[in-house]
Amino acid sequence: MTTLDARPGTTAPALRFPPGFRWGTATAAYQIEGAATEGGRTPSIWDTFSRTPGKVRNGDTGDIAADHYHRVDEDIALMRRIGVTDYRFSVAWPRVQPTGRGPAVRTGLDFYRRLADGLLEAGIRPVATLYHWDLPQELEDAGGWPHRETAYRFAEYAGLVAEALGDRVATWTTLNEPWCAAFLGYGSGVHAPGRTSAVASLRAAHHLNLAHGLAARVLREAVPVTAEVSLTLNLHAVRPCSPAPEDVDAARRIDAVGNRIFLDPVFHGRLPEDLVRDTAAVTDWDFVADGDLAAISAPLDSLGINYYAPSLVGAGSSESPSPWAGAERHVRFETVPGPRTAMDWPVDADGLHGLLLRLRDELPGVPLVITENGAAYDDYADPSGRVKDPERVAYLHAHLAAVHRALADGADVRGYFLWSLLDNFEWAYGYSKRFGIVHVDFATQRRTPKDSARWYGEVIARGGLDTP
Repeated sequence: MTTLDARPGTTAPALRFPPGFRWGTATAAYQIEGAATEGGRTPSIWDTFSRTPGKVRNGDTGDIAADHYHRVDEDIALMRRIGVTDYRFSVAWPRVQPTGRGPAVRTGLDFYRRLADGLLEAGIRPVATLYHWDLPQELEDAGGWPHRETAYRFAEYAGLVAEALGDRVATWTTLNEPWCAAFLGYGSGVHAPGRTSAVASLRAAHHLNLAHGLAARVLREAVPVTAEVSLTLNLHAVRPCSPAPEDVDAARRIDAVGNRIFLDPVFHGRLPEDLVRDTAAVTDWDFVADGDLAAISAPLDSLGINYYAPSLVGAGSSESPSPWAGAERHVRFETVPGPRTAMDWPVDADGLHGLLLRLRDELPGVPLVITENGAAYDDYADPSGRVKDPERVAYLHAHLAAVHRALADGADVRGYFLWSLLDNFEWAYGYSKRFGIVHVDFATQRRTPKDSARWYGEVIARGGLDTP
């Protein structure tokens, strides 16, 4: 496999990664596929949300996105040229099971079979995510994630996909960032479906946990024993702005509703006691049924971690509606100093290093994979057609160096997936933010690898980084 215009390494890199380290890139179905009404696909909550005036910048939708549905062969060829070993994609639930109930649509499954087969032919390992936020609208109309039945519908859907792709997919991720699905979708309302209810967000979080556990059990029964079953969380690297007890307590509150609301049920079969206390004015957690926590804590083969930036908090209050159920009246968010991306997110690779060491200590024996890491910048093609993105290269270098440092400190990190392969539909930001290492001209769908794609190809070819 040759990388995209990469110079073959003639000397060992200064920061070498272990043999077998997985070098990947990642995307999500609604962000790139397009073909929103083809092959039997029906609306998801993001189709509905993006058509709601004022919810998505410029009124953008994912109707066409990066047209990956029709350009899948071209995109696989790009990955092969870059040299990635793994590709993390998501399956669109409404493309496979349009109503969220009943049999699968063959056309939808055939698309993902074609994708997986093309990856395997290119020597790229398929990594499938079953849920990246595109809940079928019919299930939202029936109650959505705050409704317990949705977890059982997800397990059924997981079985349909596993039966079709079980002989092709190497790693199965049940959910991507359930925190965003629950608290941005049902708490603050800045993501689909746009509801603003603290109790709905907590109910959604629990039912997403339950959906994960039920689906993990289904996957174990349906896929080969060699396949991995995983979960991806966007864990918050949260720091208090001072050592004052009230600021330390603010960080504890965010850690409870941002991190431990998932980590404790999944890995320890329990709810965080302080979270239950913090949210007592919101709910009594009567939606947690007997047997739920045992189902949620089904064994996993790895934990996926999505990291972009840390959070700095102190005692105070947050804007309403807030995604921080039970914490919004006690916590304010401070500005992290230093350079920032086009998302106005701080650039701080130490947060990733610290997060990996925390997981090393708290979850011994659980392999870790960086399933998303990257940055948006205001990229453009110059008159020669070249897309120079030195800020992204610097960001990626710093974060991969942090991963390497964590490995040296004993963290069991098995791989790194760069977000993202392509410029795409960036949720509520529409097409205004570019995370890709491949530039997409959305008017023509022309793909242009950026300098960061060439850089990443060289890193993969050499198995590591040079020092800055």
